[in-house]
Amino acid sequence: MKDATTSSLELLWGTGERPSRGPRPGLTLDRIVTAAVAVADAEGLDAVSMRRVSAELGVGTMSLYRYVPGKTELLDLMLDRVQGESFEDDPPIPTHWRETVVQLARSYRELYQSHPWLLRVNQARSVLGPSALRGLELCLSGLKGPHGMGLSDPETIGVIITVQNYVTGVARMEIQASEAAKETGVGDEEFWTGQQPYLERAMASGDYPHMAALAEDTFSRDIDHFAFGLERLLDGFEALVSRAAGDASRR
Repeated sequence: MKDATTSSLELLWGTGERPSRGPRPGLTLDRIVTAAVAVADAEGLDAVSMRRVSAELGVGTMSLYRYVPGKTELLDLMLDRVQGESFEDDPPIPTHWRETVVQLARSYRELYQSHPWLLRVNQARSVLGPSALRGLELCLSGLKGPHGMGLSDPETIGVIITVQNYVTGVARMEIQASEAAKETGVGDEEFWTGQQPYLERAMASGDYPHMAALAEDTFSRDIDHFAFGLERLLDGFEALVSRAAGDASRR
């Protein structure tokens, strides 16, 4: 009996056997994955089940099992599907590694914004399908190409992981704030306004001199913290690239 990883790989790469029983007319693997992603986008990952997806498609649950062995494999297919969204149209080829890093960060953030349920998925041991590999290939073409970083292969992968981890942290904060507002019916402005009297008394107490001295615009919504953090990452990578170039010239 095949394990889930093997089953997912066969489905992703189209190497598995066709269903032993006749497939239901009009039902395809593509339609199944599309329906599952739609359910997850609308109601969250917990709402996705073989029964629910079959109901969305208007077929019996057993019909789905002719195409997908179970929810584990379905989730792998969903991940690969959404990962391919960032390059449905061929993206412009970056002329410098910094542009590649910016494109990676923005596309990853947009992916979370479009599919918040991705934060619930353990991607530490993701099954790599065509979309995942194409995305990595495009990224490496910018980081390792003529205007790349000049880093070792492990360092280059480290750059990608660092950017992904940064974006995941920002996306988690943004999505959780949005979810909190929906769940409570209290917007951010109302939430913080409710705390204002308590914070003002705390600042007047003298116990928090550094916080009390902060400028009024310290927490302004006009500040793009995502862009600020990304620029600092780029600056750090720039120093690493310069050091690597210097080491290469001394060899």
